Amino acid sequence: MDHMVPCPGCGGRTLYQRENVGAGGSHGPDLLPGLGGFVRPAKLVIVVCRDCGLTRLYAHPEALAKLKDSKKWRLV
Repeated sequence: MDHMVPCPGCGGRTLYQRENVGAGGSHGPDLLPGLGGFVRPAKLVIVVCRDCGLTRLYAHPEALAKLKDSKKWRLV
């Protein structure tokens, strides 16, 4: 994911990333409905800029592969 640097908010280059974060939980919204497994929520990649705090969420490639055929998402 080379498009993450630099930060689009401030141009900073000190970015931190966390992969395979569940996009849904029992106490929060399902951020990627219909793109995970039956019992396993879809995964996210989270990127945070240390300089300005901008936080971006990216759908994991496995979730992206299901997007086109999902009934829960529509093309804008």
